[in-house]
Amino acid sequence: MGDVIMSGPAIRAIKKFTGANITLLTSSMGAIITPFMDEIDETISYNFPWIKANSATDAKDCLQLILELQNRMFDAAIIFTVYSQNPLPTALITYMAEIPIRVSFCRENPYQLLTHWIPDEEPYTFIQHQVQRDLAIAEYMGADIEDDALQLYIDPNAEQSAFQKLASIGFDDAKCFVVVHPGVSDKKRKYPVELWADTIQQLHADTQAQVIITGAQHEREEAAQIQKACGSYCFIAAGFLSIIEVAALIKAAPLLISVNTGTVHIACAVKTPVVVLYAQTNPQHIPWKTPSVVLPFHVDKSLQSKNEVIKYVNNKIYRDYVDYPAPSEVAEAVKQLLTQTSMLV
Repeated sequence: MGDVIMSGPAIRAIKKFTGANITLLTSSMGAIITPFMDEIDETISYNFPWIKANSATDAKDCLQLILELQNRMFDAAIIFTVYSQNPLPTALITYMAEIPIRVSFCRENPYQLLTHWIPDEEPYTFIQHQVQRDLAIAEYMGADIEDDALQLYIDPNAEQSAFQKLASIGFDDAKCFVVVHPGVSDKKRKYPVELWADTIQQLHADTQAQVIITGAQHEREEAAQIQKACGSYCFIAAGFLSIIEVAALIKAAPLLISVNTGTVHIACAVKTPVVVLYAQTNPQHIPWKTPSVVLPFHVDKSLQSKNEVIKYVNNKIYRDYVDYPAPSEVAEAVKQLLTQTSMLV
């Protein structure tokens, strides 16, 4: 979901330059957010076997997808990747679907799989933000970059719906609040539950703010552990709100505290300040153009990626051990950011 949001400015620039309808081929996890991105006209959801996804696919499904793409007679395929990904499996799919123009960054020679090959110098020569990387493809195609902001369309009714649901469990929208998102899709990004509880307790002592814990349905148990330690000012929205209600809630909030995951990019798209407890994994995914504080912490060696490209980055910029941010440090970052943005609760 976060990757899709970060590709938004590039997709928007390509759409404006070409005047084309845009169909996004993405995973089921990425497709969650596409109804709220105006630059995307249609979404095809498919979980390729070379990506992390919640459900498996087989070869017959892949062949069926190729036939669908072929029948749709697309004019071009633009393949967005992070620097540690290989675009060639997707390039092969689009080649077999007879899409005549195929564009992507690629580290190795793609030969006929790509009609437009952009040699990939990341991360060995430099590392840029993911938004900039995707925009570079749009510029390569000839698009002018007039607007590089992340954007989401938030239905005005979504905020009202979110607050009505929260009111049913005791939340008072007339009082100040902060949104907290502790859930992770990858264990290596996890900030310990006990530290979350201590952080929220410290934050409440400093500001008297209510705290809303967001997340997926399967993250409710962890949210309940935090709530039990914190008390009645803490409310569980995990699995309780739709994705657009979560986005509306983040937009309405003075600040979000989160691990480095999709909620951070939602906050950037709705211009909400964010404090990120940032596992040292993807330096190109820090908050984009919203007031922010990034507090890094180490990834245990047993959880570090086996991907050689990622290992290179880890050895180059993440060699030193960085302990988890202390709850007092997180709370202080929140107070400073709220003060800087004139939204002190």
